[in-house]
Amino acid sequence: MERRTFIKQTGIASAVVAGTPSFNLFAETKKSKKITILHTNDVHSHIDPFPPEDASFPNQGGVARRLTLIESIRKENPNTLLLDAGDIFQGTPYFNFYGGELEFKLMSMMQYDAATIGNHDFDNGVNGLAAQMPNASFKMLSSNYDFTNTVMEGLTKPYEIFIKDGIKIGVFGLGIQLEGLVTPALSKETQYLDPIEIALDMTRLLKEEQQCDLVICLSHLGYNYKYDKISDLKLAEKTKNIDLIIGGHTHTFLEKPTIIKNAAGLDVIVNQVGWAGINLGRIDFEFDLSGNATATSKTITV
Repeated sequence: MERRTFIKQTGIASAVVAGTPSFNLFAETKKSKKITILHTNDVHSHIDPFPPEDASFPNQGGVARRLTLIESIRKENPNTLLLDAGDIFQGTPYFNFYGGELEFKLMSMMQYDAATIGNHDFDNGVNGLAAQMPNASFKMLSSNYDFTNTVMEGLTKPYEIFIKDGIKIGVFGLGIQLEGLVTPALSKETQYLDPIEIALDMTRLLKEEQQCDLVICLSHLGYNYKYDKISDLKLAEKTKNIDLIIGGHTHTFLEKPTIIKNAAGLDVIVNQVGWAGINLGRIDFEFDLSGNATATSKTITV
């Protein structure tokens, strides 16, 4: 990959990513391949829409509306991945009553492809999370939580590779430091591993060894901080070979994705769509005949 450039267009954010040869923005696209990435974060057990009288999000959100949108987009482009960046649990009585069973079953019905683990997904402890894993038909990806000697051992994967229309997509997950957010009584022997080091390992494996056309990080690190703490923006700056970071934890509403230069001087797309299932993020990657890609995005209010 020799270069990426950021293109500004009215109403959308667009970037050039992936591919090994030099980019040609005027390449023939009649036979191009289009991959759609749909994503959510910090849904926090919000199954129903917000009520009409809600001061901030009246009549917004809800699983049924999200599913309608997802099904419509899948009909438009069958080559679609649906991903979540963590904090699936906690926030409404549905979690208190069902312990995460309903959330995982509904995500499975919506045919999520993969998710990562947020700090609130430990709110019933590793035992509570493990108890709900049979209800998840999607992949739970976590590369920097070491669950050795816990009941979660073997229930997650560090990464997954998806192939859509011949395009190889590597996805891996990163979680936030648990200290100060999750008590040892809940996390048990779970070990937090440095996300920068793990990301460098994951991207080397996915991009260089597995030759993925697109590498996506599902991150629950948080978008950005005023103090010295690892965030999505710092992750983008300090690594290479990540094309897209789908973030969570900070409930950040971005009007359009942020484009950050990585350690190799290439563009990384960073996006986050708020919380509570109010928005559905959409990023379309169009690959030309040479394997180069342009990306366009929009956030859809549910």
